[in-house]
Amino acid sequence: MARRVSVWLLCTAFLMGSAVAQNLNGAGATFPYPIYSKWFSDYKKVNPSVQINYQSIGSGGGIRQVTAGTVDFGATDGPMSDQQLTDAKMKIFHIPTVLGAVVPAYNVPGVSGEVRLTGPIIANIFLGKITNWNDPALVKANPDLKLPDRPIVVVHRSDGSGTSFIWTDFLSKVSVDWANGPGKGTAVKWPVGLGAKGNEGVAGLIRQMEGALGYVELIYALQNKITYGSVQNPAGQYVKASLEATTAAAASVKNMPTDFRVSITNAPGKDAYPICSFTWLLVPGQWKDSAKKTAMVGFLNWMLDSGESQVAELNYAPLPKEVAERVRSTIKQIQ
Repeated sequence: MARRVSVWLLCTAFLMGSAVAQNLNGAGATFPYPIYSKWFSDYKKVNPSVQINYQSIGSGGGIRQVTAGTVDFGATDGPMSDQQLTDAKMKIFHIPTVLGAVVPAYNVPGVSGEVRLTGPIIANIFLGKITNWNDPALVKANPDLKLPDRPIVVVHRSDGSGTSFIWTDFLSKVSVDWANGPGKGTAVKWPVGLGAKGNEGVAGLIRQMEGALGYVELIYALQNKITYGSVQNPAGQYVKASLEATTAAAASVKNMPTDFRVSITNAPGKDAYPICSFTWLLVPGQWKDSAKKTAMVGFLNWMLDSGESQVAELNYAPLPKEVAERVRSTIKQIQ
């Protein structure tokens, strides 16, 4: 009899645990994947009943899937357009999570110093107007370097990408030719170059291809030990991406929109790195499953209370305090 009771208790405990356990499925940006992966793992240790699964498929895929309702939440580095929000069958909140930097990463054997780049130079490289590492414009910007007579192999994203949005948003601000040509977007018609999927794919291709120049989120350059250059900001200073330079760019936001959709590329300030951005979780405003909603809200509040303190170790910048408080108010609106 005692054995039967014990088995019944074990089965009941298992069923009750299964009933309260919640799986949340998300997909989207590769830019914040390193910090999201850490957060989701750490949150499970705090709340074992919540399992958050995330597919790093690119911002374009994240927007499509959350709009279609095939995932519980999405993630993007390029905010949804007004048209995309209108076309969505639900209200979608943009929840800013961290800030990060996109860097011009390169593989040029024999160049030991740091390559300095201006916005117009980068634009002309990606437009196919500057094709060689010893082009006069590059030589002028780097008088102390001996740049080789070697073709530049341009590397860009092949998938819909928020990292591409940040990169092309910057290029559109510093080059009229770029703004009137490819323009900005998560997916543009690249004039030249080789495409690769995800920050991971671009980083891998840069490592393989001598003479390559591409763009990746800072942590991918650091993790893959890829050299990256400094970029001239509006104050005329050449700034290399760092936590401090990203924070300086965030400080330029004086009037944050109520929906948090804001661009901070080419931000003013002598210490600001010019190719930075917030990245966002795309969270439905209304949930049919109240248990999943509770799990999502619980994670978001934990992110603000505990997760933000972890971001510096992966070279992201935390949300400014005033932004974090406004995010907390937005979370309360999730129903």
